[in-house]
Amino acid sequence: QLMESGGGSVQAGGSLRLSCKASGFPSSNICMAWFRQVPGQEREGVAAIDSVGSTDYSDSVKGRFTISGDNAQNTVYLNMDSLKPEDTAMYYCAADFAYCALYDLHSLLERDDRWSYWGRGTQVTVS
Repeated sequence: QLMESGGGSVQAGGSLRLSCKASGFPSSNICMAWFRQVPGQEREGVAAIDSVGSTDYSDSVKGRFTISGDNAQNTVYLNMDSLKPEDTAMYYCAADFAYCALYDLHSLLERDDRWSYWGRGTQVTVS
């Protein structure tokens, strides 16, 4: 189970921190990611991290967002700085084991169908 928190409303230029608590998953050999979706558009991969701490980001957030993990807490964070109105979306946490062993993080971010487990999402609104 994945449970997101930390969404909300913020002015442009501000910051937010999203959290994703994973329960029932082993911490080894897991990849976790953040995707976002605007109504009427496809889900977009934002950032991903693997069990050894390697990370990857979409070009749209590189340099502004930072993904990190706390293995002891089974939690992944997304620190979002310099937020823009175009960052407004529902943000989803995702996790996978099988594809994580087969593909690099950049390839995983390109395909939401390579992620087996999803949270319910948390809304981020930037005005």
